[in-house]
Amino acid sequence: MLVVHIFLLSMVGFSLQGCSSAEEKRLKETGSCPGCDLSEANLSGANLYKADLEGANLSGANLRKANMTGAKLGGANLKGANLKGANLEWAYLEEADLRGANLEGAKLVWAKLDGANLSEANNSTFLTNANLENANLTNAKLEGANLREANLKGADLEGANLSGAVLSGANLRFTFLTGENLEGAILCNTTMPDGTIDNSGCQEEDKK
Repeated sequence: MLVVHIFLLSMVGFSLQGCSSAEEKRLKETGSCPGCDLSEANLSGANLYKADLEGANLSGANLRKANMTGAKLGGANLKGANLKGANLEWAYLEEADLRGANLEGAKLVWAKLDGANLSEANNSTFLTNANLENANLTNAKLEGANLREANLKGADLEGANLSGAVLSGANLRFTFLTGENLEGAILCNTTMPDGTIDNSGCQEEDKK
């Protein structure tokens, strides 16, 4: 298994600008680095399949199109990280900080995001066109998040805060939501849990 990890990661050829040589070596050799400082690291296209990165600092890291299927990222700091097009299916992201992260087009099918913070900080958290089907977003903080065209079909949103979120074109079919969850959210061509289309916020969407 170790040989497989070394081979896959060496094929990627990424550089780790913000971490120590010991941490770089550890990640390259094992594909895991819980608690490591990988801030600003260039991990674009990296194969981090089932990697253990719990509590790691990945703030500002470039993880564009990285394979993070089944990765353990509980409590990780992913503020401002570029996760555009990344594969996070079945990833464990409980209590992870994803404020300001770019998750445009990311795959988060069956990902566990309970308690994760995806709210807007100084920059919006981009979840445009993200696939969050059946994802666990229990108590997730999604205030002001950009969820245009996102697929949230069957996602567990119990206790999630979507106030002020942009949900234009999003699919919320079979999700559990209340009015409190959606206070101030922009709904335009949004598929609601019962399958109806909500266009109540199209005027606000036109202002964006």
